[in-house]
Amino acid sequence: MRRAVLIAASVLVAGCSSSVGGDAEKSSPSPAAPPSTSRTTPPPTSTVPAKPPVQGAPIGEVVKWIEAGSPADPGTFHVATRDGATTDLGDDVAFVTPSGKTNCLTDAQYNGGALTCLVELADPPPRPADAEGEWKGGWIDYDGTTVQIGSLHGDPGPFVKGDGAQLPYGQALAFGDFRCRSDQTGLFCVNYAHQSAARFSDAGVEAFGCLQPAPAPPQIGKMFSC
Repeated sequence: MRRAVLIAASVLVAGCSSSVGGDAEKSSPSPAAPPSTSRTTPPPTSTVPAKPPVQGAPIGEVVKWIEAGSPADPGTFHVATRDGATTDLGDDVAFVTPSGKTNCLTDAQYNGGALTCLVELADPPPRPADAEGEWKGGWIDYDGTTVQIGSLHGDPGPFVKGDGAQLPYGQALAFGDFRCRSDQTGLFCVNYAHQSAARFSDAGVEAFGCLQPAPAPPQIGKMFSC
């Protein structure tokens, strides 16, 4: 009888050991850590230059800076006023800078859509020796491939129509192949068709892109050309 009790106890202990071992093998694994949501790539930064382009700046930087100006309403600049009389310019534009030192317009009939400006240059190019007539050293014609500074004009030409509206500092006006941004350091204009640009101010003219100093034709004071 005692031997039977010992055998039964041994069987019971073995069963308990087997049960414990099985539970250990079936224990649930630790939950996996959730994927990291932290940002590893820094946010993109603006590539627009913070300051106006300086001489020698790449044309891409000049274009970005001009395009960063607040868009001006083109409808405001399709008229010119002189002595109280207003002229509708059609598709042409006319505008002046807030300083009043740069006065620009386009005239498809007069200059084929090029930008013409009168700038109060502090040091305009001198009259060529062979030039005869009224010399206007601050008369500038910019058609995209050339910038001509200083020329002969016996009459106001397209400026006879008057002055356009003021283009406030920080605003950019788009017209034809051009876009111009007004700034306290000058008027910056780009010609998209030829990827050239120029700055006009009383301090002078700076050219960007393909425009380089070139020999001026007869009766022209100074020129940049692509």
